[in-house]
Amino acid sequence: MVKQAENICRQARIQLRDNKREFQNWRALKEQLFNKFTLRLVSCVQLASKLSFQNKIISNVTVLNFLQSLGYLHTKEELLESELDVLKSLNFQINLPTPLAYVEMLLEVLGYNGCVVPAMRLHATCLTLLDLVYLLHEPIYESLLRASIENSTPSQLQGEKFISVKEDFMLLAVGIIAASAFIQNHECWSQVVEHLQSITGIALASIAEFSYAILTHSVGANTPGRQQYIPPHLAARALKTVASSNT
Repeated sequence: MVKQAENICRQARIQLRDNKREFQNWRALKEQLFNKFTLRLVSCVQLASKLSFQNKIISNVTVLNFLQSLGYLHTKEELLESELDVLKSLNFQINLPTPLAYVEMLLEVLGYNGCVVPAMRLHATCLTLLDLVYLLHEPIYESLLRASIENSTPSQLQGEKFISVKEDFMLLAVGIIAASAFIQNHECWSQVVEHLQSITGIALASIAEFSYAILTHSVGANTPGRQQYIPPHLAARALKTVASSNT
């Protein structure tokens, strides 16, 4: 919407000649932007639904009914034109990877493989933990860095090399799902982690370390600034021990 507003104003400045006309045209442009804002916003939501893994996307009928309830009357052709305008403004670059896409893809595979924990239950917990990881992004990844180098004070070079881990959405997704499975059912945690390892090829220890970091911060055992270094093999062993205690 910002890009479209900039384009409209840029074209208007080229066409305008005097102040009076500029004032009149600016009022018309403001009204045009105001009238299109809700339609563009709904088009963004509709495009996002088409890119997601939802079973039912937001249909044109649903959108038209929603807009009508707000007092806006549009046709299906106008909806399609609005979506196309949004796509053009973004140069059709909208299929960007997100951690949620990886999580939902893996959950679909787990469900197809007969995961003992229902995918819908895992999905709800995964959404909550994804929010948590973004809120506590730095302390969670700092604890992972300390565990990976087995040192509580990593150097600047080690921190820079660790950036690739922070950008690994697949690793984040398996950690989120593993932590969710642990919350939902301790007894089935090992089976879920083995499935994830088989699907992604990520080592069991790495999945355990990541899920341990997420769980540690989610329960608030220690404040981020006072956490002690925990060796990665002990982190993995801690989860396995708790997971097998009820078997």
